Amino acid sequence: MRRARVEENKAKIGCPTFQKQELLIKYVTEGVNMAKNVQEKAEFYQRINEEVDVLLRCQDYDEARFDCKNCYFISNLRKKTSNLIIRAKILGRY
Repeated sequence: MRRARVEENKAKIGCPTFQKQELLIKYVTEGVNMAKNVQEKAEFYQRINEEVDVLLRCQDYDEARFDCKNCYFISNLRKKTSNLIIRAKILGRY
């Protein structure tokens, strides 16, 4: 029941590009969650970066639209998180 309430409270972004990319990102995130070490996680995060870049380069971006602002904010946050994990992989080599 608690999960259902959390799902209901999530803000929805009514953009077909965001919705498509969100599904792909969630799919790749499942791989992250199953990965056993930083190297494996970094490989999945590289893929997340590629999907997030699609959103950050969106040609339909309109700074006046609330959905666009939310999408851009979420995408930037995901990009920063991905880059941290990818850097951790590089540090793990030494």
